[in-house]
Amino acid sequence: MENNEQVTQNPAIEEGFENDATTSKALKKVIDGNDKKKIVKLIQSNILPSKVRVEVRTLGEEVRTELSPVVDEVVPEMENVSEMDDDELVEDNNELDDLNKLQLVEMLEELVQDTDIQKIKDKVAAIRLHFNKLNKEDMDNELDQFLQGGGEAESFQHKEDPVEQRFNAAFGIFKTNRAKQNEDLEKQKLENLAKKQAILEELKEIIASDDSLKKTYDDFRVLQDRWKEIGSVPATENSNLWNNYHFLVEKFFDKVRIGRELRDLDMKKNLDAKIELCEKAEELLDEKSITKAFKALQKLHEDWKEIGPVPQEKKDEIWERFKAATDKINQIRREHYSKIEEEQTANYEAKKTLCEKAEEVVAEDYTSVNAWQKKSNELSEIFGVWKTIGPANKKDNEEIWQRFRGAMDAFFAKKKTFFATLKDRQTENLERKTQLCIEAEALMESTEWKNVTEQMKKLQEEWKTIGPVPKRHADKIWKRFRAACDTFFTRKNEHFSGRRTEEEANLTAKKALIEEIKAFELGTSRNENMDAIKAFQKRWIEIGYVPMKHKDAINKEYRELIDGLFDRMRKNQNEASTNEFREMMEGWKDDPNAGDRVRKESSKLQIRIQKLREEISVLENNIGFFSNSKNSELMRAEYEKKINKAKEDLKVLEAKLKIAEE
Repeated sequence: MENNEQVTQNPAIEEGFENDATTSKALKKVIDGNDKKKIVKLIQSNILPSKVRVEVRTLGEEVRTELSPVVDEVVPEMENVSEMDDDELVEDNNELDDLNKLQLVEMLEELVQDTDIQKIKDKVAAIRLHFNKLNKEDMDNELDQFLQGGGEAESFQHKEDPVEQRFNAAFGIFKTNRAKQNEDLEKQKLENLAKKQAILEELKEIIASDDSLKKTYDDFRVLQDRWKEIGSVPATENSNLWNNYHFLVEKFFDKVRIGRELRDLDMKKNLDAKIELCEKAEELLDEKSITKAFKALQKLHEDWKEIGPVPQEKKDEIWERFKAATDKINQIRREHYSKIEEEQTANYEAKKTLCEKAEEVVAEDYTSVNAWQKKSNELSEIFGVWKTIGPANKKDNEEIWQRFRGAMDAFFAKKKTFFATLKDRQTENLERKTQLCIEAEALMESTEWKNVTEQMKKLQEEWKTIGPVPKRHADKIWKRFRAACDTFFTRKNEHFSGRRTEEEANLTAKKALIEEIKAFELGTSRNENMDAIKAFQKRWIEIGYVPMKHKDAINKEYRELIDGLFDRMRKNQNEASTNEFREMMEGWKDDPNAGDRVRKESSKLQIRIQKLREEISVLENNIGFFSNSKNSELMRAEYEKKINKAKEDLKVLEAKLKIAEE
């Protein structure tokens, strides 16, 4: 039989699908013409070129209703796993979740020594996914630290560390091996094509021969076995080759007209083979890995097409069984990716909310260092929450990130401008304080005690009116000024013989002041309480030195009393704050937006509670590192004060959260 005779019986070619180049145009013409009979005919022929199959698959959802069950029967066979995203192909691998980047690299380096790409590719893909995830977290942290340090996002550059370089080198080996294997595979496909084309020629000769029925059939069976043993061919040739093969097979059966018993036996074998495929497809319903199940299903569909016809009375039954398993697996897969899509949508909405919060922070103007630092911390908290949220879908993920990043960039640009201006003022302050140091140093050796004392006090008062200087100079300039002042006043004190008497009098005065502090009762006004405490502190400082042997004890007693006053004030303030919050909640009850306002307030409280708990954990962890020494005891005491204050603040926040959730 000549090839042109075969072509005229190909329904796909009759509709204008001579080759892949005209596929899309011809298919579009058929579909635009709403010629569903032709579409059904093309699908049922099961000999569409590869590109037409892809077109039909993508249009499957639109035509599925009217063309079912024809499309449902064919479309699952046309889906191609190789067209899926890498993320979809990589199976969740719990054994990799607890590994760090170095462990993943070491595993990859060992794995790529195996040149069997099919054996290792899924494992390599899983390692790559986990490594990229960890590496992105490191890069995000690096960017976060860079931004916190005042750097600009545009100037941030990530440098590969040795672990990344080892990963890229190992992955390069894998890609090289994969490219070589693909090249070898393409060569093998061309060889397979030549072998199958040769079988087609032999099949033509059998059809044209006058040999006996038995010999003809035996030769035909040998050709069939050889055909099945030969591997895959180039995708562009597969459809046409498969069509020609089945065309010649049908011609063979038409020519030799094998006896019914022999044909029935062959169909029975085909039925048994297809029953086995049904059982395998049904077993895939228990496979936990959706990707593995789907890939295995594609292979079963390929095997199904290679098996010949079954008895007519069993044809629909066996296909419906196979199709039912296929539909269930496809439904599970659709539900799986639908769930992922829902999660990505929720992530997108959550990130939109964080963008709005970040933009609110950017919209305000701040005039103090503390305010900028507070808002920087707030933005860092928002960024920390951002990093805990999974990705949105590919379409929206980059857009929402650019929006969030834009807000952060705008904030830090404004912050940079503020601190640049602040730096100029601090430089001026440094110049003024340097001049005061020069003046104090000129007076420190003077013996004109009264006049110079007044001048020194004036210099000290002027010093207090000058704002802060650059941090790197603050300690040095203060020590210089204080050294000049101390030199003068030490000389003055040594000059006057009544110094000890004065210190004893100071001790008596400070003891009296301590008794006065003990008797002091806090009032209801915080400002009045603060004024009273500041007055105590000022008087304490003004009293002056006491004998050295009493200094530590009396200072300790004084600090404990003052700290106690502050603790009682804080407790009173905490109770007042809690009561004020409860009254605010009560006042919202008649507000139609009360629910939203309460939820927002609860969310803010939860974020502050979480941050405070983390701070307490860090402080409690750090306090254990102090050694047993005088200086470390002071540091330990300071840390304990911070911890106790943080815990008090935590109780207040938890009490407010409980009120909000009532």
